[in-house]
Amino acid sequence: MTKALSPILARWRLLALLASATMLASAHAFQTFGGLEPCMLCLRQREVYWTALGLAAAFMALVRLPGGPRWREATCWVLGLVFLVGAGVAAYHAGAEWKFWPGPSACGGGAGFDADSLSAFLEGKEVNAVRCDEAAWVFAGLSMAGWNALISLVLLSLSVLAALRERTRR
Repeated sequence: MTKALSPILARWRLLALLASATMLASAHAFQTFGGLEPCMLCLRQREVYWTALGLAAAFMALVRLPGGPRWREATCWVLGLVFLVGAGVAAYHAGAEWKFWPGPSACGGGAGFDADSLSAFLEGKEVNAVRCDEAAWVFAGLSMAGWNALISLVLLSLSVLAALRERTRR
């Protein structure tokens, strides 16, 4: 393990919380300021970060309780598992965007409503829901789902390194 990663791994639960909060803030910024409404799979990816954020906060408290340090390694593995799920959801979404496989049958079936769309829906007007199989934003050849898959893999890798670090500290 390199010395450069040591400070990151020593505070992994805090950094996992901050990374999750940053990813959620970025997604909401793209929605609020960029006008990119989320599809159903985008919202699923956010749920993973909400889960990681909540678990990281709980784990930060847990390891400070009496007897808590024995859970340090396990908490890193659990966060790694959450980020693995996130990478899987994001890769599935990116694959649907690239037409490698079909998206879910409910693709675009109601996710991504804003207040105006909801009002129009309630008035019986036609509403165009956001599709899961069309990338709304692409940078350097990757959609937001593709970037999210890569970021989730990095967070997974850091979780594994943090867990291995905790194992060697015993």
